[in-house]
Amino acid sequence: MGLTKFAIALLVSAQALRLAQKPSRCSTRLHSNAAPAEEIERRRNLAIISHPDAGKTTLTEKLLLYGDAIQQAGMVKARANGRSSTSDFLKMERERGISISSTCLTFEYGASRVNLMDTPGHADFSEDTYRTLSAADNAVMLVDGGKGLEPQTRKLFGVAQRSRLPVFTFVNKLDRPAMSPWEVLDEIAAEFGLETAVRTWPIGDGERFRGVLDVESDQVWIYERGARGDKASVTKIDYADEAAVAAAVGDEELVAQLAEDREMIAELTPALDDELLKTGAMTAVYFGSAMSDAGVEPFLDEFISLGSRPAPRTLRARKAEEEKTQLAPTGDEFAGYVFKMQANLDPKHRDCMAYVRIVSGKFTKGMKVTHARTGRPLTLATAAMLFGSGKDTIQDAFPGDIIGLNNPAGGLFQIGDALHSGAASVAFEPIPSFSPECFGYLRPTEVGASKKSFQKGVDQLLAEGAVQRLKQRGSGDGEDPLLAAVGELQFEVVVDRMQGEYGVACAIERVSYTIARWAQPELSPEDAWAVVDRARGEGALTGVFFAEDVFQRPVLLFRNQFTVDRLENDADLDLGLKPWALPPANAP
Repeated sequence: MGLTKFAIALLVSAQALRLAQKPSRCSTRLHSNAAPAEEIERRRNLAIISHPDAGKTTLTEKLLLYGDAIQQAGMVKARANGRSSTSDFLKMERERGISISSTCLTFEYGASRVNLMDTPGHADFSEDTYRTLSAADNAVMLVDGGKGLEPQTRKLFGVAQRSRLPVFTFVNKLDRPAMSPWEVLDEIAAEFGLETAVRTWPIGDGERFRGVLDVESDQVWIYERGARGDKASVTKIDYADEAAVAAAVGDEELVAQLAEDREMIAELTPALDDELLKTGAMTAVYFGSAMSDAGVEPFLDEFISLGSRPAPRTLRARKAEEEKTQLAPTGDEFAGYVFKMQANLDPKHRDCMAYVRIVSGKFTKGMKVTHARTGRPLTLATAAMLFGSGKDTIQDAFPGDIIGLNNPAGGLFQIGDALHSGAASVAFEPIPSFSPECFGYLRPTEVGASKKSFQKGVDQLLAEGAVQRLKQRGSGDGEDPLLAAVGELQFEVVVDRMQGEYGVACAIERVSYTIARWAQPELSPEDAWAVVDRARGEGALTGVFFAEDVFQRPVLLFRNQFTVDRLENDADLDLGLKPWALPPANAP
């Protein structure tokens, strides 16, 4: 029988509480913010990336199941049995069976602590995925075995590769008709220029799928599905016991194919090279079926063994001529950065949670830190360990951990903000951003709608960074916000959440522009607008919509790429057009 939503909530809360209360494995030096080496060593951090419908949320929950973080895996589609997945907690996610927001889930596996980040696969939410990848030390590229590499997989893998993240590849859905495993390997090698080290290999596919060959141990793993949501039963057989393998597989053709594939793997594929894996030049490849559990456990075991430990992060150079430096997890002071904002994890309290990746040092409840962008001192009185929509107060945390901090009144935190202890200021490399392509005014549709609820909803949802707030130049502060989004689905999410979480029915009134460019974003707003006004006075900006961002910097909206290209190629105008802009270093 499936678990009720209430039971799932209890499991989530119990897991978060167990993690929060689990003591550190050693004590630190008195008055030191350095993290113990043992705590750094045992942490593993990964983000799962894929094209939509590759089975990402199912794999996420099966990893939680094998990590004993949940007792029964939730089905991805809410309609399967009236339940939604543990990692999909927004209302629209539950209704549509898709992930539209990155989720952080933490669990213990043996002696290790795993921080797992489930990301949205939909292209309209790529920006959220990019930010999550900035906080990851490893990436799992999930591939649909029946479809091979798909557009969103290619796009997100490119980000992981540029970040030099170790990439583990899990080829999923072998319980359905699938491509030849050799075709999949060829695609990965040809598309990404990667060496592919085979770690598990499928035995059949579709209705004939039996299990996997574990290449390292030379064992055959045969699976029998358990009750819905429970772990499958598995039989492990040494390949050398040919009679037992043949009996367990029960298909002469598959046994012969396995023997041939096993020889070809040894002859044609490279052995795993730890250095190549850690630098992103090689990917470890696993085949299986998350839905039927096949291949999940050997993958998780190997990830713990091979995955990168918490890695240093690059600091932003203060001057163009300065060399960039890195901050190691073993530093003497605490440092971390905000990579995600999430409103209403607790709808009753209308909270807004900042997700902070700890880079260096030890977090301790009640510690004093500096908000680097503003120089404002803060006391971190409470922090939470996150488990989907569940959270529990923790006493300490270490590099590689993701902690949740309540955004102070007034919305102090922004994506990319750094927090640090000690006197030396810290600024990390900027997090990638996308140029918006959809624009429209958000307006209440009912007379007498609460202005307070409307404004709070706008402030909190826009703080998440999925959409941006612009304002037409010259308009007053009371005007309805002009939203800018990468894709249409982001607008749908805002409208849905304004109604469901803040009780304000809204609609988006679209404006007919499809391209945004920031003009001279490195200059002060006054100087940047002076450049724009000069070009406007020369008649060069006919048909352009003039907007400003929350920092009063000029944002020009265009109807076609031809106009953008013309202006970018006109050196005399010196507009310095950019598809996105970072918050200014001295932003309030």
